[in-house]
Amino acid sequence: MNNEYDNENFFKEYAKMPRSMEGLKAAGEWHQLKPLFPPLQGKKVLDLGCGYGWHCKFAADHGASTVLGIDISKKMIEKAKQQNTSEQIIYKICGIEEYEYPENEWDVVVSNLSLHYIEDLNRVFQNVNKTLKGNGVFLFNIEHPVFTSGVKQDWIYEEDGTVKYWPIDNYFMPGKRETHFLGCNVTKQHHTLTQIFMGLLNNGFEIKAVEEAKPTEEMMDIPGMKDELRRPMMLIVKAKKLT
Repeated sequence: MNNEYDNENFFKEYAKMPRSMEGLKAAGEWHQLKPLFPPLQGKKVLDLGCGYGWHCKFAADHGASTVLGIDISKKMIEKAKQQNTSEQIIYKICGIEEYEYPENEWDVVVSNLSLHYIEDLNRVFQNVNKTLKGNGVFLFNIEHPVFTSGVKQDWIYEEDGTVKYWPIDNYFMPGKRETHFLGCNVTKQHHTLTQIFMGLLNNGFEIKAVEEAKPTEEMMDIPGMKDELRRPMMLIVKAKKLT
């Protein structure tokens, strides 16, 4: 997993994003992700790719007994420790692929906008299943395959700059996708819907909910937001470990 988030210029630009400045309320997917959280009172929660720690703080505020947020980015963890602290939360600099995944340790594993940086998604699913307790919940939000298979992950524009359409290519060819995001070259990993869903089913999960994130009516006045209804950008999945 590459770590663009410790690039100084990238991190400065990331800090200017609404979700970075205002937290979960400014995240376009939050109105769909929030209702999928199971009851957290007394639960142990692991956040894979925790970023600023917004979801860690949410879990702690809703009664989680222990929360561990891991992220490969030192800058992200430093920010999380500054902004989203609680006596229940521990932050650790660690990649998703490097975490030890102790057996039967966690009640809930959450991951928001991190898994599209992972090449071997199947291995992560195996490890998450191992580390969850019986009937544990895996809740994640990943960039939608329609988005990751987009050509340069950008629209095709008319001569006047208006959006024409979203191009897709090489959908059935999983792997690296190079894109330009926040002024930096960023490497992501494209996974098909089949890989995602069959990966869960083949690794001991039952799929409980699927949401394709879309903005609310209240967000339609934000420039460019209406175009977000023309193709899905994020895929939210709730899965349960089979006992």
